[in-house]
Amino acid sequence: MDILDEKKITIPRIGDDAPDFEALTTKGKIKFSEYAKDQWIIMFSHPADFTPVCTTEMSGFAIRKKEFDALNTELIGLSIDSIHSHLGWVNNVREKTGVYFDFPIIADLDMKVSKLYGMLQPNESETAAVRAVFFIDPAKKIRLIMYYPLNVGRNMDEILRSLEALQTSDKYKVAMPLDWKQGDKVIIPPPKTLEEMEARINDDSIEKIDFYLAKKDI
Repeated sequence: MDILDEKKITIPRIGDDAPDFEALTTKGKIKFSEYAKDQWIIMFSHPADFTPVCTTEMSGFAIRKKEFDALNTELIGLSIDSIHSHLGWVNNVREKTGVYFDFPIIADLDMKVSKLYGMLQPNESETAAVRAVFFIDPAKKIRLIMYYPLNVGRNMDEILRSLEALQTSDKYKVAMPLDWKQGDKVIIPPPKTLEEMEARINDDSIEKIDFYLAKKDI
């Protein structure tokens, strides 16, 4: 992990093992290394319960939870609030809107998990987590990280698109072009030898922009 000397903030990086922790959540106590085995995890932080932008975001995750379920992915929320605050907020939103946050939300009053994952960034706030999103694969490796400031909500379509892209890339050993979405062509690896280059040039079954940039359907 990188350590920023001035503020002593740990920032997990893409490819790192997801830092382990134990925490109390709205669905009971969890030990992260043993949680959601054989599943992907989207862990996301929000600044505070009972706040406007956070309510829209958490509702977005809840409304689209079935889409994450279909992608074998568990959701975990977090903020620096108590379990009692979390439960009160979950119930309040359900009463006012009918949306139920049916996924664990970590109560991180001691800021342990927030600090472990670089969710506390003092130039933004020393007491509220920024809007971080960690994509963690079944091997508990961090695969993608998104950070948003306190005043800008996330894009749920992009979170789901990125998750599908990661899973598709893993399955087919391909890369994704700009704006890729499910059903679009994917980029196949470039040739590594002259023989492979000649084979690519003569292959009419794929879409070739050039020998090093080619796409195919999957």
